[in-house]
Amino acid sequence: MSIVSSLSPRAMAAPESGIVEVVNYARGREGLLPLWVGEGDLPTPDFISRAAMDALAAGETFYTWQRGIPALRQALSDYYHRHFAVRLPVEHFYVTGSGMQAIQIAVQTLTSPGDEFVYLTPAWPNIAAALEISGARSVGVELQFEGGKWAVDLNRIEAAITEKTRGLFINTPSNPTGWTATRQDLEAILALARKHDLWIMADEIYALYYFAGGRAPSFLDVMEPDDKIIFVNSFSKNWSMTGWRVGWIVAPPAIGQVLENLIQYSTSGVAQFMQKGAVAALDHGDDFVRANIAKAGRSRDILCDALVATNRVETLKPDGALYAFLKIDGVTDSRKAAIDIVDKTGVGLAPGTAFGAGGELFLRACFLRDPAQVAIAAERLCDYIAKL
Repeated sequence: MSIVSSLSPRAMAAPESGIVEVVNYARGREGLLPLWVGEGDLPTPDFISRAAMDALAAGETFYTWQRGIPALRQALSDYYHRHFAVRLPVEHFYVTGSGMQAIQIAVQTLTSPGDEFVYLTPAWPNIAAALEISGARSVGVELQFEGGKWAVDLNRIEAAITEKTRGLFINTPSNPTGWTATRQDLEAILALARKHDLWIMADEIYALYYFAGGRAPSFLDVMEPDDKIIFVNSFSKNWSMTGWRVGWIVAPPAIGQVLENLIQYSTSGVAQFMQKGAVAALDHGDDFVRANIAKAGRSRDILCDALVATNRVETLKPDGALYAFLKIDGVTDSRKAAIDIVDKTGVGLAPGTAFGAGGELFLRACFLRDPAQVAIAAERLCDYIAKL
C-alpha cells in the first residue's frame, strides 16, 4: 500500500483549486498582470498595520478570547450600525481565522454527513469543497445567463430541495458572476427557507462593492430576529487584508457556545495583535474602503467597455463584487484558454471551469487594481481576442 492510498478518503476527495492551478503555473513571471485571484493591488494600509505592530510590541501575544476580543466585537457591531442600519449586540459576532474558516465553522454547525446544502452556481469553489470535505453534499443550482446578465430562478432552487436539505448558501453580490440579489429576491429566498425550515448561510463579503451606490441589499434588510441565518464575512477585500486571514460570523447568540467550541478545536482563536489591526480597519477604514470601491468602479468600466467593444465578448458590467465574468466567442475550454492567455499576453485570468456548473465557457478577471494597469490588461486581451 502506498503512503497516499492510506490517507483518509475525505482528505483525498478535496479537489485541487482550478484558480490556484493557473496561478502556480505562471506566478512570478516578469510583466505579469495578475487578475486571477480576488484581491487588489494595494498592501494593507499603514493605520491598520501600525495598530497590529503596536499591539505586538506591547506583548499582546497570549491566548485570547475565542469569540474575539471585546473591542473587535464592538467594532463589528458599530460597523453594521453604520452600513446596515441595524444595531446588533456584540453577542452576535464571532471572530474567525479568515472568511474561509467562517464558512467551515458554519458548515460544521449546520450539517451532518449525508446532509445536503443548496448553493447558486457558478460559485466560488470553496463553498462546495467545504461541504463535501465535511461529509455533506453540495447541490448546485445554476443561475440563468442571458444577454450578459445573470438572474436567479426561485423555482430551480425549490426543485433542488429534498428531505435531506439543511440550508441554502447565498453569495450576493456574487463571486464570480457579479449577480446581485434585489430586495425582492432576498424576500423570496427567505420565504422559501422559512417554508422548508432551512438555514441560510449568507456570504455578503462584497456588500459594499455595489456600483449603483450605497451598499447591496442584505438579508439584514428583510429578516426577523428568529430567522435561521448565519452570515460569513472577511476583512480581506474591503481593507486589503487578504494575507491576514481574519474573518467573522454573525449568528444568533443562542448558538454562540457551539461556535466558540468549534473555534477552540480548530485555531483556538485569532492572534490578539491581528485583531487590534482589524479594530483599526473597522474604526478608521471607511474612507479607504470608499476609495477602493471607486477605483474598482473605474477599472470595471475600462475593462468591460474595452472587451464588449470587440464584439467577441458576451458580458455586461456587473452590479457588484470585483469580477468581470467573460464569455469570449470561440473559447470552449476556459482552463486551456487561461493557460494560453497568460502565456501569450501576460494577463492572469481564472478559468470558469473552477467555478462549477454554468461557468465552463467563462473567464474571471478581478478588476480591483489601478485603472492604468487594467487598461493595459484590457488592451492585451483585446489583441488576443482579435487573433482568435
